[in-house]
Amino acid sequence: MEDISMIHLGSNSDDIDYKISEDGTTITIDATDDAMDPVQDFIKDKLLSYGCEKKILLQIRLAVEEIFVNIISYAYRPEVGKAEIECEVSENPMIVTIQFMDSGKPFDPLAYDDADVSGQMFIEREGGFGIHLVKNTMDSVDYEYREGKNILKIRKKF
Repeated sequence: MEDISMIHLGSNSDDIDYKISEDGTTITIDATDDAMDPVQDFIKDKLLSYGCEKKILLQIRLAVEEIFVNIISYAYRPEVGKAEIECEVSENPMIVTIQFMDSGKPFDPLAYDDADVSGQMFIEREGGFGIHLVKNTMDSVDYEYREGKNILKIRKKF
């Protein structure tokens, strides 16, 4: 992957640096809370350029948020590391594939039972709701750990 640009957002110590691949399919960024907006904008801009409808776009953006928050919260703690998010769209039918890669601690979110979303979900939430949401809104979710990287792929037809 060749990088064509380094983009700076914010000012002074609030700078957010990220790289977008030459072909425009991948963003590489520090896995921090401040990075959420550039990641979401990257996904949104890509999908809108293909005419993705609002309902599907919302589902995808929610899934992206849940996955990216997990990378921020668990992959590198207490340190900060890089996340690489690749977004590709194929046509006939229109399918978006978004791949998240990090070099953090190995973690397969699909290996755990789905969260209990009945009853006291919002009062006594024990975790796992985010991946439950991702699994139930995307057409497919796959995980692998390869060459020291967590790789999670989601796909959605639109």
